Amino acid sequence: MKSLKPYQEFLRYIAVMAVLLLLLWWMEFRFLIVQSNYEIYLAFLAVFFLLFGIWVATKINVQKAKTIIIEKEILIPETAFILNETERQQRNISQRELEVLTLMAQGMSNQEIADKLFVSLNTIKTHSTKLFEKLEVKRRTQAIETAKKLQLLPPTLA
Repeated sequence: MKSLKPYQEFLRYIAVMAVLLLLLWWMEFRFLIVQSNYEIYLAFLAVFFLLFGIWVATKINVQKAKTIIIEKEILIPETAFILNETERQQRNISQRELEVLTLMAQGMSNQEIADKLFVSLNTIKTHSTKLFEKLEVKRRTQAIETAKKLQLLPPTLA
């Protein structure tokens, strides 16, 4: 069964309005119509409902918290990158393969790497395939991430 907790305040407002309406009807029959002019009664009724509406509106419309985003520049001191030679030798990664890996991390395509290193496209594909095997990955992004973890590439590259 659903909980009535979210509707409790709303139900309270309805109950208060019902009681006030009954009170006004009682006042209408007992006092105001008998003793006062009809226009005065309507004026009091209008003012009452105006004030009651303003009060209900202030209770229902609760201001929400504002989100303020503060941007601060954080300076990170650059440390010199030291290549992990032992890992490079254990995985038997050649210097040329390391160059290809570095250019991959810079976002270059195979054709751009081939043009930059003055070799054929097939040579770059061969180097890439061997790199993937040595790093035990299937994709370029995995190769770059693994190389950064193994300290074969600087962490700030690309």
